[in-house]
Amino acid sequence: MIRCVSKLARGNGGFFKQSHISLLHTYNMEQETLYIKKLSENATTPVRGSPYSAGYDLFSAADMTIKAHGKGIVPTDLSVAIPKNCYGRVAPRSGLAAKKFIDVGAGVVDCDYRGPLGIVLFNFSDEDFEVKKGDRVAQFILERICMAPIVEVESLDETERGEGGFGSTGIKKLRSEWSVFSKHNNYLQRGF
Repeated sequence: MIRCVSKLARGNGGFFKQSHISLLHTYNMEQETLYIKKLSENATTPVRGSPYSAGYDLFSAADMTIKAHGKGIVPTDLSVAIPKNCYGRVAPRSGLAAKKFIDVGAGVVDCDYRGPLGIVLFNFSDEDFEVKKGDRVAQFILERICMAPIVEVESLDETERGEGGFGSTGIKKLRSEWSVFSKHNNYLQRGF
């Protein structure tokens, strides 16, 4: 049982006086658990680096080499059972990405998948990358998802963005900001 103060209520000088914070929303949350099964003695139980780390570190269950500019699937020798309405995202470790140019691919693990968990590693460096059994090679993040039904329609509602894709919002925003800056600059130059 978790009790949460309403997001609108703030104490000591916020939106409501302290005496008005009697609105408590009580949520009876089902305990959500990530279940793991070790498939061999080479498997390592995932751990968090700190109590507030978003991801659980995943460990290699074998020694292997990821060739320069190559890829490989690193075994963890784990199977997982993910809570419903979640999926597991296999994400890169920041240190490996920044220092060794190692990235992760194919990182979606569905909640109904029970097979072995493998980690696709891409080596973008000019040197081979050595993975040793027990090395932390990725992190596993549980994320909530919406299982929405699909409805086919003849048209979609209009939005300000419209059909602009791939960088279009950044370009429009920059143009808009430049336009405002230019107008302001012109006024200043004319002495307004």
